[in-house]
Amino acid sequence: MHENFYIAFGLTLFAGLATGIGSALAFFTKQTNKRFLSLALGFSAGVMIYVSFVEIFVKAKIFLVADLGIVKGTWVTVVSFFGGVFLIAIIDKLVPSYENPHELQGIEEIGEISDLEKDLEKMEEEKKSAGEHEKFNRAMMRMGLFSALAIGIHNFPEGLATFVAALKDPSLGVPIAVAIAIHNIPEGIAVSVPIYFATGNRKKAFFYSFLSGLAEPIGALVGYLILMPFLSDTVFGIIFAGIAGIMVFISLDELLPAAQKYGEHHLSIYGLISGMGVMAVSLLLFI
Repeated sequence: MHENFYIAFGLTLFAGLATGIGSALAFFTKQTNKRFLSLALGFSAGVMIYVSFVEIFVKAKIFLVADLGIVKGTWVTVVSFFGGVFLIAIIDKLVPSYENPHELQGIEEIGEISDLEKDLEKMEEEKKSAGEHEKFNRAMMRMGLFSALAIGIHNFPEGLATFVAALKDPSLGVPIAVAIAIHNIPEGIAVSVPIYFATGNRKKAFFYSFLSGLAEPIGALVGYLILMPFLSDTVFGIIFAGIAGIMVFISLDELLPAAQKYGEHHLSIYGLISGMGVMAVSLLLFI
């Protein structure tokens, strides 16, 4: 077993279970600070983009060029990068947009996260008066469960990305795990809020949110068991380049649009630059 296995798995578990933090924020805080959420999501995007291009992509190229030569190694690096982009884009495309939490709908369409009890009572009264209470509950439950499924599907490659990076270099795995954990927080909200509206049960909503996050460490283990017999510098290089592509796509397709939706445009950019700065300094400290 690889010497960094437990560190890598621990970091992946931490990143995945951050969905539970999202549930806690939704249920146990009276008001969601959207300015802070916007900054945090921008920060996560900054960390992911910077580390992808400056560190992960470069390391992938070093591994592949050393094994395959400058021309072939460079080509394989670039193809693997866009292969990662293509993979996560296909996964995103296969999930229907209404149930996909990455399409930036769930939270805003349900209502404000603050004061859930009041919102629940108001919406129930409106639906009862229209004779559609049960239909409404089923729709909300369906939305929450599909969000959990969608997040679980997305978390498989994210879990593998965190795990493999930490397996090869724990100092690189830590910032990646933190960045993915931050981006998992609003996903936890997207799962738990509709289920809570459907059932009125905080424990059930938290459970499904928590369960969706488990897909990340499960994805890491499944991927590791499949790839373990084939792990070499060439395979690590291909995986690293693919991870870079996945993280860049997530940042541009999910994190930055979400950051801008929850807060002001400039806040998301300030968060982005801050994330890049912190990542740059942390990498310099490990030289």
